[in-house]
Amino acid sequence: KGLSHDAFELAVTGYEKLVNSGKVKREGIITIADLSKSSAKKRLFVIDLENYKILFNTYVAHGMNSGAEFAKKFSNVPESFQSSLGFYTTSDTYIGKNGFSMNLTGLEKGINDLADSRAIVMHGAAYANEGFIRLKGYLGRSQGCPAVPENMNKPIIQKIKNGSCLFIYGKDAKYSRQSKLV
Repeated sequence: KGLSHDAFELAVTGYEKLVNSGKVKREGIITIADLSKSSAKKRLFVIDLENYKILFNTYVAHGMNSGAEFAKKFSNVPESFQSSLGFYTTSDTYIGKNGFSMNLTGLEKGINDLADSRAIVMHGAAYANEGFIRLKGYLGRSQGCPAVPENMNKPIIQKIKNGSCLFIYGKDAKYSRQSKLV
């Protein structure tokens, strides 16, 4: 389906460490946003690890200051409008300015631990669809949130909310050096 082998291997490595440390409450499911791929590709994967099955495979936006078609720059800094790499746990849901949304908790100090104060959440977005790709050649971009197509946000969020693991992957040597989970 296009998920990079590196992204999957790192995701499973970190997932296992998080499960063993008790930080993942909902085992057996992992969500991987493979930002090493073009935003014009379906690069969000929700995987049932127990049944070896891809539950969802769709588009996911990256931050507007991370790059256009490809995400190349990442940050944990407020107001950077860049995506933050690494491991998150999914949290509760709410209805906000982007409709049905889900809070995310960044688990990596100095890498994504400011997700809450940056309001980095999963939500649906009108710019995260094939029509936008046909118009611009790539997906629209968020303020750093992993935004998904509006018709997919509710089923995806309902499936992964409240304690599952989300891994946002990108080609970034700094992340690989800093992370204690990969």
